[in-house]
Amino acid sequence: MKPKLLEIMKKNPAEFTGKNFVKDIVAGIIVAIVALPLSIALAISSGVSPEVGLITAIFAGFLISLLGGSRVQIGGPTAAFVVIICGIIQQHGIDGLIISTVMAGVFLILFGVFKLGDVIKFIPFPITVGFTTGIAVTLFATQLNDFLGLNLSSLSSEFIPKVITYGQNLDKINFAAFGIGLLSVAIIILWGKINKKIPGSLIALIFSTALVYFLQKNGYCTDVQTIGSKFADLKGGIPVPTLPSFAGVNIGALIQPSITIAILAGIESLLSAVVADGMTGDKHNSNQELIAQGVANIVSALFGGLPATGAIARTATNIKNGGHTPVAGMVHAVVLLVIMIVAMPLAKLIPMSVLAAILIVVSINMCQFREFAEIARTTKADFVILLLTFVLTVVFDLVVAIEVGMVLAMFLFMKKMSETFHINTVSKTEESDTYKYLNESVMIYELAGPMFFGASSLFVDTMRSLNMETNVLILRFKNVTMMDATTINSLAFALDYARNNHIVLLCSEVNKETSKTLKQYGFEKNVGKNRMFNTIEDAIKYANTIVDVKDEYRKGKENAE
Repeated sequence: MKPKLLEIMKKNPAEFTGKNFVKDIVAGIIVAIVALPLSIALAISSGVSPEVGLITAIFAGFLISLLGGSRVQIGGPTAAFVVIICGIIQQHGIDGLIISTVMAGVFLILFGVFKLGDVIKFIPFPITVGFTTGIAVTLFATQLNDFLGLNLSSLSSEFIPKVITYGQNLDKINFAAFGIGLLSVAIIILWGKINKKIPGSLIALIFSTALVYFLQKNGYCTDVQTIGSKFADLKGGIPVPTLPSFAGVNIGALIQPSITIAILAGIESLLSAVVADGMTGDKHNSNQELIAQGVANIVSALFGGLPATGAIARTATNIKNGGHTPVAGMVHAVVLLVIMIVAMPLAKLIPMSVLAAILIVVSINMCQFREFAEIARTTKADFVILLLTFVLTVVFDLVVAIEVGMVLAMFLFMKKMSETFHINTVSKTEESDTYKYLNESVMIYELAGPMFFGASSLFVDTMRSLNMETNVLILRFKNVTMMDATTINSLAFALDYARNNHIVLLCSEVNKETSKTLKQYGFEKNVGKNRMFNTIEDAIKYANTIVDVKDEYRKGKENAE
């Protein structure tokens, strides 16, 4: 456990005093203002009551800053989890969600303990763009119910059935709610051009809420749904941690959604931390960040909260407003706690279409269609991976998308890697000072690139095409970068093939790592240590000697006959 907070306290405690401390407090307050409407909106969109989003931001946000491996990471509920949470609640209920989140927290801690933080960052960029944009599209679809004022009570968590249901109920659009939603979107977009400090989502929330309250007081827009009309029992106090009920819950069925939450939380938090590093010049601890995310998710779930992860937008807001230590994230959580206790009753007045408008803007900002176009201009393989991940995320779910995307990416990567391995055949005709003394019956195979299972078939095919007039074959390993068990098996085939055809096999310039591998598999012993050479020149001299001896033996035999 090496939290960034303790690291800073140990190396430079002055960062927590004076102006620096004030900057962190100010940044924390501003981030809390940004997080307030988002946390409420994300909770409602996930199918739970508004205070659950604030509980998540408070407990998870505080712990992610306290225990995390990043200076400025801000944690809390994020839009990426909305669709996943809705699906879990529909299938397994609230208790199922809590158990899944706790299990996901355990997985995240294990990821960090076993130092898988760097491995998660190896997920290809096309996959990241594909599932991020897929999540954005599905999030957009979930908001249309409240944005259009349809007030449909039973909606499928799956994208296509949901869109079909919308199409069948377009005649039920509440144009007053729709107008409030459009007004809110306009305010969010236009306010960003006027003031960068105060978030447009907060201005839209306050203005639209006041407008609807005034109209409803005077008998207008009474059918515009608000938080109060949808959630009668809002709680503003500090919740008591409770254990979920395991009765009727299939733990086995919760393993996949738990892994989904853990993978997504890990990817999002580390992506956010990388973005933060680029903005601050600092370097985060990936594995510590995963451990912190795991602890935060467990605690959040026990207090009735949602899955949480690092939030890129809130983290960037923190940095831009002067936050430079984990104190800012902790302050943001405390400020949200105060707001929850004091002002939660006022949340009942907020129109549902305003919250939907906020998340629609979030989903549009999440879409990475520019990256889509850029990747489309690179290679067909990358674009296929991107498109497949996007479609699978929208139609099925994130885990299926990542699994299929990763498998396809690995196969395409192996294909590319196998294409980098090549064999250059050298004979007496080669014009080179190195090979000027090469005998006509000596053949050299210059091996270059990674020798792994993807390249073994090329090596075997080349061996089978070997000229039978050859007396000695030299395998030159100078440019071989790596070797695996399949390749060793191919080398064993080459040795047997050479012996069966009365060809002597020599090896030259085997690097230290490759030599170790050959020894471990017994190949060096089978070839003969005296037939392993440090330079190609020594190998050629030895090969020429063998040819000379063979020629003398053949001539002597012919004379005897």
